[in-house]
Amino acid sequence: MTKTYDMPLLVLTVATGAIDGVSYLALDRVFTGNMTGNVLFIGFGLAGVSGLPVLNNLVALLAFMLGAVLAARLTRNASGPAKLPRSGLAILAGGTALTLALAGLWLGTGAPGEAAMLVTTGLLALVLGAQAAAVKHIGIRDLSTVVVTMTIVNLSTDSRAAGGAGVAWLRRFGAIVTMGLGALVAAILTLRVDGSVALLMAGVVMAVGTAMVAAVRRREVAAAAGTDAGDTGRAAGT
Repeated sequence: MTKTYDMPLLVLTVATGAIDGVSYLALDRVFTGNMTGNVLFIGFGLAGVSGLPVLNNLVALLAFMLGAVLAARLTRNASGPAKLPRSGLAILAGGTALTLALAGLWLGTGAPGEAAMLVTTGLLALVLGAQAAAVKHIGIRDLSTVVVTMTIVNLSTDSRAAGGAGVAWLRRFGAIVTMGLGALVAAILTLRVDGSVALLMAGVVMAVGTAMVAAVRRREVAAAAGTDAGDTGRAAGT
C-alpha cells in the first residue's frame, strides 16, 4: 500500500525544494528544509567566513528540530488503519495553512525586515521539520520530503552499475528531480517576480500534496473497514 503514497510525497518534495529556494534567495542564504547546508554554514560562519548569516541558520536548525519534536509527540501514540495517523494529516494541513498565510502576509506587507525575516525563517523551518516527522510514519525512507542525500546514496549503491538489483530507482530518481524542480521554479519566481509569489506557489503545491495524501489515507481507511466488515460477516456465517 505504501506505493500509493509515492506521488503525494513527491509533490511535497517539490514544495520543500521551492520553500528552500525562497528561503535561500529571499531570506538571506538559509535553508528551511535541508538542514545539512545550515550546519555547514554555521561552521563556516563560526570560522570567520564573511557574509554568512549564522543566526538565521541557527534559527532554522533549531526551529526545524522543534517542529520535528512537536510532530513526533503528537503522532507517537497514534493508531488506526492508515499508515499516516489522523494527527499526521492534521500536521500537514496546518503546515500548509501556515505557509499560505506567510505568503499572503508577505504579499500584503512587502519584503520582510530583519526581525520579520528571522520569524519567517523559523516558522517555515518549523513547518518542514513537522512535515518530515509526520510523513515518517508512512515508512518510505527514500521520500522524506526534505532531504535527498541518502536517496542519492541508495540510488547509487543499489544500482545495477554497482552490482545491485536497481530496485526503487524510479522513486529515488523522482525524489531528486522533484526537489530540484521545486528549487528551479522558486528561483525563477523569486529572481524575476518576487519571493512572496514563489512562497505562494510553494504553499499551493504543498496543499495539493496534502490533499493527495488525504485521498490515499481515505482509501486505506475504507479498505480496512471493508476487510473488517468481511471478517465480521464470515464470522457470523459460521
